[in-house]
Amino acid sequence: MKNFIRKVAFGLSPNEEVPSDPLNWATEQIKNVPELSWKGKIYTEKELRKYYGEYVYGDRKVLRKKYKNDKYRYKIEKDKLRHKTGQKFWSNLELCIRHTEAIESKSPVLAKLWYFWGNHFAISEKDFLARYSTGAYQREAIRSNMNQNFEKMAQEATIAWPMIHHLDNEQNVGPNSEKGIKRRARRKDASINENHARELLELHTVSPNSGYKQEDIVQMAYIMTGWRPKWGKTRLETGDVHFDSQYHQPGKKKVLGKEYNNGKKSLAVAIKDFSNHPSCIEFIAMKLCRYLITDYPTKDMIDPIIKAWKKSDGYLPEVHKAAIEVTFNYSEKFNKFQSPENWLLQMVKMADINLIPSPDHMGLYNLGMKPLKSQRSLENLLKELGHHPYLAQQPNGWSDLSQDWMSPELLIRRLVYAKQAYFQMKPKNQNNEFYEEMIAKNFDKPEEIIKILDKNNNPYHKHVILFNLPEMLKS
Repeated sequence: MKNFIRKVAFGLSPNEEVPSDPLNWATEQIKNVPELSWKGKIYTEKELRKYYGEYVYGDRKVLRKKYKNDKYRYKIEKDKLRHKTGQKFWSNLELCIRHTEAIESKSPVLAKLWYFWGNHFAISEKDFLARYSTGAYQREAIRSNMNQNFEKMAQEATIAWPMIHHLDNEQNVGPNSEKGIKRRARRKDASINENHARELLELHTVSPNSGYKQEDIVQMAYIMTGWRPKWGKTRLETGDVHFDSQYHQPGKKKVLGKEYNNGKKSLAVAIKDFSNHPSCIEFIAMKLCRYLITDYPTKDMIDPIIKAWKKSDGYLPEVHKAAIEVTFNYSEKFNKFQSPENWLLQMVKMADINLIPSPDHMGLYNLGMKPLKSQRSLENLLKELGHHPYLAQQPNGWSDLSQDWMSPELLIRRLVYAKQAYFQMKPKNQNNEFYEEMIAKNFDKPEEIIKILDKNNNPYHKHVILFNLPEMLKS
């Protein structure tokens, strides 16, 4: 069941033994959320948001006015500001933290599921969110809640500052709220913004299968009025998210047939209801199967996860356990074409490739300097492969469907990096014996793969061929 290990994690490194009980090996990893394995400095989302605010204020309020008639000088000073606020460094640091969990941690299965949830509650690029906040948001709102129930994760993700900003809820004003009435008196806009409400229903919880209507979205937007960041000293909405009743639409609201009272608590009650809605449970169970097993999950795959969800009230360790067990049962029958990031991490781990810059190397960075090329290597590589996890272009995140990763261009990019990766391997690994041991440890039918590779005695060619075989591209 070695292929199962690649499905639920990232394969086995040269210093790891094949577990005698792969299913138990996997399920033991999801009970708790350990400390991150990264040994370098880890910044909070609030700390990184401060740098975001400095950049936005410095650019919009200072430089644009100061150099209004000098585009060349404006560009120079803007680049200086980028480096002063770490804009080109923070996302690379977050990628180091993220990938270390896959490669070096004792809970790679948890990491694989963390990537799923981060993509489920995706934040697409807006106003440099990927540069400053997205990685930290995925650590604090997503990973830290993976030993809680789904409701708690959904609650924290919904009112996290990056999500509120990403989906424009600071622009969501109750027309009949205290602030709404005052704004209209001054002939200013005072209307709801439906973005956050729509995505909460469509993408994060009940899905369109619930049968919600446009009026449900409107009513949900009313419930979400008042949830907004505080204004900072620089007159930017970069403070912590809070509930401001002055912006909240008064009166009762009705979503999916249920009436909700006025006030702050109504959002938490609504999310609780959505989290236990049959359509939400089925939707996420389907997505987990699609992520781990096949593009087209069957009812037999989905039902055990639904059962575990209902029995445990959405307690994620139990939901994850059910998903892993289903994956184990179907691992020999189905292969899933890997996304570029999963493919990359498997190759790096299995071949012991020096990909992730060390904490000491990343720690050399000082605000005000341009990051070294080696300190930006992960971001540049993922962009080249077409799959930067913090740069999803759509609010529904990156696709889990094979067809979206099988274009000739994207496959050629994998081939190109596989060539480069050979020279990042440790010299002792560049021999035939290493490849045979690695294949035997990570594939269910190693003899077939070894037979193909034996046709070429050059280790460089072996490496490139191996990591672009169908057996490697799929898991």
